[in-house]
Amino acid sequence: MPGMEIIQVPVLTDNYVYLLHDADSGQTAVVDPAMAQPVLSVLNERNWTLDYILCTHHHRDHVGGNEDLKMVTRCQIVGAANDAERIPGLDIGLSEGDLFKLGSLTAQVLEVPGHTMGHIAFWFAEAEALFCGDTLFSLGCGRLFEGTPKLMWKSLSKLRALPDTTQVFCAHEYTNANADFALSIDPANKDLRSRAGEVVRLREQGQSTVPSRLGEEKKCNPFLRADHPALQLALGMNGLDPAQVFAEIRHRKDVF
Repeated sequence: MPGMEIIQVPVLTDNYVYLLHDADSGQTAVVDPAMAQPVLSVLNERNWTLDYILCTHHHRDHVGGNEDLKMVTRCQIVGAANDAERIPGLDIGLSEGDLFKLGSLTAQVLEVPGHTMGHIAFWFAEAEALFCGDTLFSLGCGRLFEGTPKLMWKSLSKLRALPDTTQVFCAHEYTNANADFALSIDPANKDLRSRAGEVVRLREQGQSTVPSRLGEEKKCNPFLRADHPALQLALGMNGLDPAQVFAEIRHRKDVF
């Protein structure tokens, strides 16, 4: 990726925190720091200075390290302007279409409500990197804690419109369980069966399944395929409103 170094830091049970480093300017950001200490350890190892915390949403397992990191590094905290009261230590509020600069790197801010109403994603187009928190997972999507199925389908459709080459840096290692569910409703999908086998191999080797490629997600992830005739047919929902189909898929996953 041009100018961008990305370090994936596993924390808690299944969270991923990401450190982003711009080689040209030396600036560094962290995405969704659930905890401070693992981030500080990587910063010290690499002799990097933390400039920004990028928050996709307010849940504790994404912002738990905000205030400790800010106290130690004096970094600035970036998050959704319309959710400012729930992002600890927020300094910079951003909205749909805003641009965020990390040195020579530029991210477009996408509002993707559904999991929470103030959820945003950061898309670094030149680096082909999407940091989408809990909106889109590899072979899955986030639960609808605050939004409606119609709203979440709109958000996922916005992410689906990005280039196929986009790398999806989601915030959790849920892919194996997501694959099991996806196969239960879309068993004839050859691309999905191949991806599921790859996921099993990676996890058996102790490797991360993240990032995935968006082009692959479009072929395999049922939550991005609610308007696909083959999946609608498999669900017995031929020709229905994709938001209605999405709602059924999300319900089935919730009780799977």
